[in-house]
Amino acid sequence: MATTEHATAGHEDGNRTTTATRGAAPAGPRPYEGVWRFTAPAADGSVPHSRRAVKDLLKRQGVPIDGDTLYSVLLIVSELVTNAVRHAALLSPELAVEVAVGPEWIRVAVEDEHPYRPRALEADDDRTGGRGLLLVREISRESGGQCDVEHTASGGKVVWAALPLSAPAPLPQPGPAPQPDPVPPGLVPPPGPVPRQGPAGTRAPRVRPGPAGP
Repeated sequence: MATTEHATAGHEDGNRTTTATRGAAPAGPRPYEGVWRFTAPAADGSVPHSRRAVKDLLKRQGVPIDGDTLYSVLLIVSELVTNAVRHAALLSPELAVEVAVGPEWIRVAVEDEHPYRPRALEADDDRTGGRGLLLVREISRESGGQCDVEHTASGGKVVWAALPLSAPAPLPQPGPAPQPDPVPPGLVPPPGPVPRQGPAGTRAPRVRPGPAGP
């Protein structure tokens, strides 16, 4: 599949933005499908910048993403960029954020040049760092997606997460037990068994049959 890259001017802070748009498939891609990539310095200010950039991109491309999934995607972007800034800045002064959108899914990834593969995608209660990646893992699972870490040809790594564009439908909850239909006004329910009453409301004595006559 042919890929066309368009280099555009960066923001005032000097970040470089690169957009890669997929070529036409036999059935024709949807207007919002594509791959976009931008770079940012490994600094704290890149966390909110990357979050805003991804949000603006999805809105500009008209990606049909629901509110819950959008919130999850932006939270994942924040956590992945924060992790790269905190743990990779020494060997990777610049990081790259990539957003890929398919017909029914969205994938966000953050690449840096640090070779260390984070273990935070596996639970480890003794570690104080990497909690952000644990959160990414849980968000991905709850959304019906997945996440992983891959090494790059240059010796760095890419941490990515892919989610469906729509959040999974919640499981139906059991409703209240059905109640009997009320008796319509003016109708009297059929009587049940009523004990026999004697005079003045006293219970009539039970008569036991005696022996048969001669």
